[in-house]
Order: sequence, then C-alpha cells, then structure tokens
Amino acid sequence: MAAAAAAAAAPVFWRRLLGLLPGRPGLAALLGRLSDRLGRNHDRRRRRSPWLLLAPLLSPTVPQVTAPPCCLCPEGVHRFQWIRNLVPEFGVSSSHVRVLSSPAEFFELMKVSKLCLKERKAGCDGILYLGTGPLEQELCSEKSVQAKFPSDLKVGRWYVRQKNSRTMLLPLLRRFPEQVRVSLFHTPNLRGLLRLLIPERLNETIGLQHIKVYLFDNNVILSGANLSDSYFTNRQDRYVFLQDCAEIADFFTELVDAVGDVSLQLQGDDTVQVVDGMVHPYKGDRAAYCKAANKRVMDVINSARTRQQMLHAQTFHGDSLLTQEDAAAAGDRRPAPDTWIYPLIQMNTFEIQIDEIVTETLLTEAERGAKVYLTTGYFNLTQAYMDLVLGTRAEYQILLASPEVNGFFGAKGVAGAIPAAYVHIERQFYSEVCSLGQQERVQLQEYWRRGWTFHAKGLWLYLAGSSLPCLTLIGSPNFGYRSVHRDLEAQIAIVTENRALQQQLHQEQEQLYLRSGVVSSATFEEPSRQVKLWVKIVTPLIKNFF
Repeated sequence: MAAAAAAAAAPVFWRRLLGLLPGRPGLAALLGRLSDRLGRNHDRRRRRSPWLLLAPLLSPTVPQVTAPPCCLCPEGVHRFQWIRNLVPEFGVSSSHVRVLSSPAEFFELMKVSKLCLKERKAGCDGILYLGTGPLEQELCSEKSVQAKFPSDLKVGRWYVRQKNSRTMLLPLLRRFPEQVRVSLFHTPNLRGLLRLLIPERLNETIGLQHIKVYLFDNNVILSGANLSDSYFTNRQDRYVFLQDCAEIADFFTELVDAVGDVSLQLQGDDTVQVVDGMVHPYKGDRAAYCKAANKRVMDVINSARTRQQMLHAQTFHGDSLLTQEDAAAAGDRRPAPDTWIYPLIQMNTFEIQIDEIVTETLLTEAERGAKVYLTTGYFNLTQAYMDLVLGTRAEYQILLASPEVNGFFGAKGVAGAIPAAYVHIERQFYSEVCSLGQQERVQLQEYWRRGWTFHAKGLWLYLAGSSLPCLTLIGSPNFGYRSVHRDLEAQIAIVTENRALQQQLHQEQEQLYLRSGVVSSATFEEPSRQVKLWVKIVTPLIKNFF
C-alpha cells in the first residue's frame, strides 16, 4: 500500500528533493532523469492504483508564513498569505482590477493604452509573439509610433521569438535606436548538433519565451494572448487589466529588463549580440549561462519582495502608524487594499519553479467541497498535476479545446495531426477518471465556437460553500510539460475579498464554460474524435514537446 501511494506521488516528491540540491547539479540531473522516466512509465499504465487517493498525504505541506497574521492590516487575514514567502505581495484596491472578456476588448484597450502614454520612462514594454497582420501594424508601425509618442519617450522593449516579428520591428529599431530595444530569447537547451538538425519551424518545441505582459505607464495587462491578428478577433483568451498599479508595473518592467538582458539583442543591421558581460545562450557554457540568468531574474523577485515587506512594515507597523481616518485627513485617499497580486514565475531551465510550487500547493490544499475550474487551450497536464487532480478532494471542472477550435486544426502536414494527439491524451485521462470512479468529482468539458479558436488558460478557486471565486491564476502557463519544464512563463495569482471583483471573475468563468459541452464516453465515438493508429503510437514519444 505504502509503495503504491509513494509511486503515485513520486513526481511531486522528486521535484521537491531536487529543490534541496542547488549545489549538486550532477545528482540533480540524475534525479531529474529518474523523475521523468518514472513519470513516463507511470503514464503508460492504463489504470492507476486506487492508492493514488493517498497522494495528497505525501505532497508537501503549505509553505509556512514567516510571521503570524497581523491584526492591524488587511494583508494578515487571507488564507493565501503564504505565497508572499516566495514572491512579492502587492496589495491593491479591487477598483484597479478589470477583467476583460473578448479579443476585441483586448485590442481596443491596447490601442487606448498606447494613446495615453505619458509618465513611464519605458512607454510600452512587452514580452510576446508579434504577428504581421494589419491590426498588429496598426499598433506597431513606424508611422503610428512617430505620430503618437514624444521624442523623449522610451517607446518600448519588445521581446519576440519569431522571424516575422523581428522583421516587423527592425524599421522601428532603426528609426528610434535610443527608444526601442528588441531582444530575442534563445533557450540554452538548443545548441550544438541539436540546433543544426532541428528545422527552424520546430525548434520552439525545445523551449521558448512564452510570457505575455504589456506595460503602459503604470498600467499592466496580463494575458495568455500574443499580439497577432487572430488574438484581436476570433481567438479566445483571458486578460486582466491592472490600472494605476505603479509597484506592479515596476516589478514587471524589471522582469522584462531581466529577460531582455539574458537574451540576444537585435541590432539595426539585423545582426544580434549579447549584453556586455553576459554568457552567450548557445555558444557559451550552458551551466554558466543558466546560473547567470537565474541570478538576474531572482534578483528582481527578491528585491521586489524585500521592498514590499518594507513598505508593509512602514505602512502598518511604523512608529507613525496612521488610522485610515488620519491618512484621509492627511491627503492620502487611497482605499485600503482588498485584493492581493502575486507574480508567479516559472523558468525551470534556470531552476526557477515558483509557479509550479504555488500551483501544486493550491491543488493539494483545495479542501473537500471546494471547486476548481481549470482551463487550458492545450490539454496535456504534467504527471504531478494529473496525480493531484485525481488524488485530491476538491471538485474539478476542466475546460479544454474541442478539436475544431484547436489552433492547429486544419494545418498542413504533421501539424494537422496535433488536435488528434490532444484528443488521444484527453481520452487517456478520461479513462483514468472513470477507472477511479471519479466522474462526479472530475468533469471534462470541451469549448466550441464556430469560426473561433481557443487559447484560454488559468484557474478559478471557489472555497467550500462559496458561489464566487476568491482566487484566480491568469497568464501564460498551460499546465503542461512545456510550461513547467521548457518555456519561460509568468502569471499572477489574484486573491480578492471584494465581492464585485469576485463577481467579475465568476462571470468570466461562466462565459467560457457556457460555450462548452460535457465530455462523456459517447464523445470519443464521434467521427472527429477518431485517432489514427500512428498518432496513438507517436503521441507518448512527443507529448513533452507540445
């Protein structure tokens, strides 16, 4: 019995053990390979042991809060306070948080935000994939930039990952060399013979920069959406707008700078070079590059965390502590925070696993009666996430793309088989749900909308007995192997006590799920769910690359 339970919880256990070995890279690598092998072998089993239900008992406990709850300040009362041990905690008023619902709303906000730049030294920062369609050109054309921005404003830092994005931004870089910075992230895992052999259209499967954050003055847009035509018209994603949140904007500006500093810098002559003193990502020593990148990013996280702790102490524990009435009389009319923002960063290549730790802990600690709504455009959960979903107590409704709204549907060549591969993964997971008798607790739903594709990801957590969510995760991760192990990812956890904001999040969830159908055994008998034998054979071999 104990052996079966330990095997079920092993992926979580091994990763925790790896985290304790920062100075033993050889041993860590060996354990990592053992963990991956165990996960793959476990994946091949058609039926999991019922002792999987003991997995939560072997999962790590909630990180302990370093100080007792504070009765003087709002930050001391919510149950997710432990997250601030890992990342900076930003307390804001819910009136500064706006949830968007459609691509058109996202595009209009991007346009309006660009028109309203005024204060921030870096007017428009972005980490993204940039397309070349007419809507992207409306946002980023040289004519548009010259017309809208004063000459002394730093237009932006664009961190892109595609050649067409590079070509589109070159005229801006040449026209505004002091105002525009274009950085091209290159994973250190793509090097040597591997880099020569893998075709360019496939090399992103090894790892890429996947974060999507857009900064305008003191405003932040977090999303899973790229800046390309379909994301402005008929590709459903999620988006949140944090308005007039200077401290959060400062954090993401520094994060964007850090990612840019460990990336290749595009030059006006269309060549690239590394930042002075930085190790080259694929020509230099891999370990040295990853160590330098880890330090650069973690310095941003730790310094912001220290600043927020000091600000908290000064605001709520200083000798000159003011009551809300005194603060208002002194001219400080900022409302007390009722919402807390936590940036969650995942860069496993650089041994940064914050998002993974927080997500696993949230899934582990979701109590009986709680509801978790989890959505992903590409259903390919890691072994650890699958074990926690199947072995914990909360109710789950998982929203994924039907084959027709998968972004690869109708693609030419091998790419056209990718939706079928996701169907195969979905069917395997559904079979495991049924074999464990968990159909009532874990429900799959497929999004479908004529003429649209589906790219939304994240989760909403409803505590037991509550009809509204108190927490959401929103950003770039898909909860899959690539998000956890290969790509650079970021999302935010939003924790709120404000009923109006909770209602916004609830409506967002409902709008997405209302366009879905419940998955049953009959679903996989439909013609569109028939998977060819060769796809079934190949999928286990390549599932960690998409």
